[in-house]
Amino acid sequence: MKPTFRILCVASLLAIGCGGTTAIAAVSSSNHDSSNLPGTWLGRYSGAFSGTFTLRWTQSGSKLRGSITLSNPRGKYGISGSVQRSAIKFGAVGVGATYTGSVSGTSMSGSYKSPHGGGKWSAHKKP
Repeated sequence: MKPTFRILCVASLLAIGCGGTTAIAAVSSSNHDSSNLPGTWLGRYSGAFSGTFTLRWTQSGSKLRGSITLSNPRGKYGISGSVQRSAIKFGAVGVGATYTGSVSGTSMSGSYKSPHGGGKWSAHKKP
């Protein structure tokens, strides 16, 4: 047996014997769990526009639907989007804005683009 192969075999046996693969799988799936998205999220944005927003989501698989209430430009708009692992993207067609970012537990953040410029945003899930 070649030394490299022997080392890989021993490492594999140790990982299985110590439950390492189970721990790795649990950590990996919890870091990318997007099942916590449905509900109400409160956030802030800055850049071309600044203000606060409230998101209300429903989720079906990787698809998101809901509404966003913006403080500037003031109004409530329909949104749709998607989430893949920790990556999220959604758009508010009524104001021509698109949002991209990442989700981690009860926090998410990213950037937005609109016909009048862009900026940054962040949100936390309402308890």
